[in-house]
Amino acid sequence: MLSQSLSGVQIPWLYGHIPPSSKAFPDHIRRGSCWGRPQYLKIAVSASDSKRHRVAGAAMARQHARTLWYDRPKYVFMEFCVEDSTDVHVLIEDHRIVFSCKNADGVELYNEIEFYAKVNSKDSQDKRSGRSITCFVRKWKEKVAWPRLTKEDIKPVWLSVDFDNWRDWEGDEEVELAQVEHYAELLKKVSIKRPPPGMDDLDDDSDSADATSPSKVFKQLLGAPGRLQIAFSVNLSKPHPVPCPRASARRRALSEDCPAGLSVRPRAVQCARVPAFSASRETAAMAFRCQRDSYAREFTTTVVSCRPAELQTEGSNGKKAVLSGFQVVLEDTLLFPEGGGQPDDHGTINDISVLRVTRRGAQADHFTQTALAPGTEVQVRVDWERRFDHMQQHSGQHLITAVADHLFGLKTTSWELGRLRSVIELDSPSVTAEQVAAIEQSVNEKIRDRLPVNVRELSLDDPEVEQVRGRGLPDDHAGPVRVVTIESVDSNMCCGTHVSNLSDLQVIKILGTEKGKKNKTNLAFLAGNRVLKWMERSHGTEKALTTLLKCGAEDHVEAVKKLQNSTKLLQKNNLNLLRDLAVHIAHSLRNSPDWGGVVTLHRKEGDSEFMNIIANEIGSEETLLFLTVGDEKGAGLFLLAGPAEAVETLGPRVAEVLEGKGAGKKGRFQGKATKMSRRAEVQALLQDYISTQSAEE
Repeated sequence: MLSQSLSGVQIPWLYGHIPPSSKAFPDHIRRGSCWGRPQYLKIAVSASDSKRHRVAGAAMARQHARTLWYDRPKYVFMEFCVEDSTDVHVLIEDHRIVFSCKNADGVELYNEIEFYAKVNSKDSQDKRSGRSITCFVRKWKEKVAWPRLTKEDIKPVWLSVDFDNWRDWEGDEEVELAQVEHYAELLKKVSIKRPPPGMDDLDDDSDSADATSPSKVFKQLLGAPGRLQIAFSVNLSKPHPVPCPRASARRRALSEDCPAGLSVRPRAVQCARVPAFSASRETAAMAFRCQRDSYAREFTTTVVSCRPAELQTEGSNGKKAVLSGFQVVLEDTLLFPEGGGQPDDHGTINDISVLRVTRRGAQADHFTQTALAPGTEVQVRVDWERRFDHMQQHSGQHLITAVADHLFGLKTTSWELGRLRSVIELDSPSVTAEQVAAIEQSVNEKIRDRLPVNVRELSLDDPEVEQVRGRGLPDDHAGPVRVVTIESVDSNMCCGTHVSNLSDLQVIKILGTEKGKKNKTNLAFLAGNRVLKWMERSHGTEKALTTLLKCGAEDHVEAVKKLQNSTKLLQKNNLNLLRDLAVHIAHSLRNSPDWGGVVTLHRKEGDSEFMNIIANEIGSEETLLFLTVGDEKGAGLFLLAGPAEAVETLGPRVAEVLEGKGAGKKGRFQGKATKMSRRAEVQALLQDYISTQSAEE
C-alpha cells in the first residue's frame, strides 16, 4: 500500500511504497501500458502559491511521451500515449523515428528512437487518435524478430513492451495485416467522451468517513487552487487474448468510485477536473428511426435539403439507364439505407416513390424524381412487405452464423441478402450434409423457444463494444455502435433492421451448400415468409409435373430419368440420319449440272456439324459454297467454304450482311446470323466477286 502526505492528507494507493519526499511523484513512476494495464499513480499539481510547484513545472517543460511497442513478422508497432495531442510531428527514417507534440496542458513532448534494425520508411505510416499516436513501421527484413526496439541495449524509463499485443508469430500474418489496415482506422474513432458520472453517495462529509479513502482525498484535492489533473491506470486483470467481461465490470466499478466533478474514461481511467458550471458534453448522432423501431410503418418528419442528382439503374433487359431526379435529406428517416449486406427499403415520401436510399455519413439520401422543398413536413411510409422480409432474412443470418460457429467453429466471412434466397459465406472448404442438418435443427429449436432479440446503442469507447462479434465499422461511421443481441445466443455489431423475437422468423430452411470462392463454402437459406412462398412454388411445380408425367409426386424422378434416356436415344438417331442426309446432299450438289461458281443451300433443320459434313464431302477449293440452317427469316447459322483467299475476303462481309458474327481459317468461315432473310444479298455479293475474278483473269 502506497502512502504519501499531500496537504496533510494521507493518500493510500495500490502499488509498493514511495518514500515521502518532493520526488515521490516523478512524471513516470513505473513503466506500463497507456490504457488499462499496470501503471502507478501520476499526480501533477500547479498552484500559484507554491514556488516548488512552479520550479517543478519549469523543469518539466519538455518531457518524453510514454511509449509502448510490440513486434510482428512484418511490422513493428509503436504507440505514443498522449491524450488530446496538438502540433504532432512524426518523422520515420530508415534507422530512427522522431516524435514530438504538445499535450492538453501545453507541455512539449519529444521522443527520438534509434531502431534496433533498418526499416522501410516509405512503407510505414502513423495514425492519430484522441488518446494516442500509433506508428506502423515496416521492417526491412521481414520475419526477423526484434529482441528490443532500440539500437543500444539500454531501455529508457518511458519505453515499455505492450504485453497485451505481444504474441507468438505462428499463423499471425493475417492478423497483422488486419491491424495495419483496420485497427488504425478504428483508432480514429475512439474519441467520444463520456459525461461525468454522478457520485451523490460521495457527498457524505461525516467524521465517521474514512479520511484516507481515495474519495475523501480526491474531494480535498479538488478544492485546491489552480488546475489539477490526475491520471492513473489500474491493472484490472491479467492480460487476456480476448476482451474480458470481468475486467470490463471492474472498470465500471472503478468509475463509480470517482467523485463528482471528475470524469472517468474506461480503459484509460483518466480523471480531469471540470468546471462545476459546465454540464455540456458531446452528443453522439442518433440512429435512424428505422433502426430504433424496425416495426414502425409510417411517421412524420421534415425535409432538410433537396438537390438535383442522377441515379443509375438496370432494366429487365440488362441495359443500364440514368434517371434524373433529386437527393432528399430528412431530419430522420423510416427508410433503411443499404448497408451491412442488407438492401435498402422501398417506400414513399408524401406518396412520392423513393427509388433508392443510401447512407452518406450520418445522414440518408432519398432519391426521388420529384423535388421536395426544405422545411416541408412530410409523411414517410415504408413498403412493409419488403421491410419485414429483410428483417426476417437478416435476423435469420445472425442466428445461423452464431449456431454454425458454436456447433462446428464455422466462421462467417460475408453474406448476401438476395432477391429470392440469401447466402452465407463460411470460412471452410466444405460443410457436410450432417452439419447442415444439425444447424437447421438447432436454429429452428431456438425459434420455437421464442428468444428475445434486443438492439442497444453503445458509444464507441464503451468496453462492451470489444466483446461483441463484428467485422469492423465503415470508414465513414458516425454516431453510436448498434449491438444486436439474441438472448443467450449471440451479440453482434450491426446496422440493419431486425425482428424483436425469434418467433417472428417463423421457420428457417437451409437449401444446401455450394462451393464458394477462395476455398470457402456458400450456404443458401430462406427464412419466414420466403419459406412459405418457396413451398407454394414447389407445390405448384409438383402439381404441374403430376399432370404432365401422368404419375404421382413420388414417381416424378424416375419418370424424368426415363424421358431423358429416351431423348438421348432419339437425339443419337437423329444425328445419324442428319449425317447420312448431309452425305447424300453433298453428292447431289457435286453431280448437279449447275455445279460451279457459287452454290447455295438452306435447310431449316441442321447444325454446324451438318454443314461441315457437306463441305467435307464436296471438298472443292474452286467453288464458293454458302450453306445456312435455321429460320428462313430469323436467326440461324451459316458457313462459307471455298478458295482460302476468297473466303478470307468475303467471310467478314457475309457476317456483316447477315448481321451476325463469325470466324474462320483455311478456306472456311462460319458463325451465327440474326437476319437470314438477307441470304439473297449474300448470294449476289458472292456472284459479283466471282464475276470480277473471272473478268480479271
